[in-house]
Amino acid sequence: MAEQVEQLLADEGPLEIVAAGDPVLRRPAERFEGQLEPALLHRFVDALRLTMHAAPGVGVAAPQVGVALRIAVIEDPAPVPEEVRLVRGRVPQPFRVLVNPSYEAVGAARAAFFEGCLSVPGYQAVVARAAEVRLTGEDERGRPVDEVFSGWPARIVQHETDHLDGVLYLDRAEPRSLSSNQAMAERWARQPGPEGAARALGFDLPR
Repeated sequence: MAEQVEQLLADEGPLEIVAAGDPVLRRPAERFEGQLEPALLHRFVDALRLTMHAAPGVGVAAPQVGVALRIAVIEDPAPVPEEVRLVRGRVPQPFRVLVNPSYEAVGAARAAFFEGCLSVPGYQAVVARAAEVRLTGEDERGRPVDEVFSGWPARIVQHETDHLDGVLYLDRAEPRSLSSNQAMAERWARQPGPEGAARALGFDLPR
């Protein structure tokens, strides 16, 4: 594993994003237990952050760059209009590293919104997810993480943790909602929620 990461980091710049169809995205990632020594882990985390910013995205999991370890990074400046922020619960999230994360729903409430993925370029679809989750795991220094996320941050940590379990957002998506990025830009992107898309495309939203 360390040799693979060293090879990836040999070239400067963002790492290549692995696209859907690569088996690494469909296998549960290996629990991180020191496979990368601290200096190499630090460099790998820096590369994930650079890759996330360059994409751009709000999260990247190690399997998305071909490394089957339970490591992900997230960060969201949340540059959205106030109306969108209020409906989606999208608030800024600082950069953080998730090591060996897992989540469980807090309560039964769910929220459905369009979601995309750097490993499934060109499309978005509506995904219903837990509105609030408890995330447990560690940070890059091995310190325990036990935190409750709600709104859009909860969606981000679910999406990235799913990657570590071999799950893509399309596995949880409403198939009839699948929209190209062009359709999103022309029809749905400016709508705070997916209600208009549900009526027009003929799918139900969770209640």
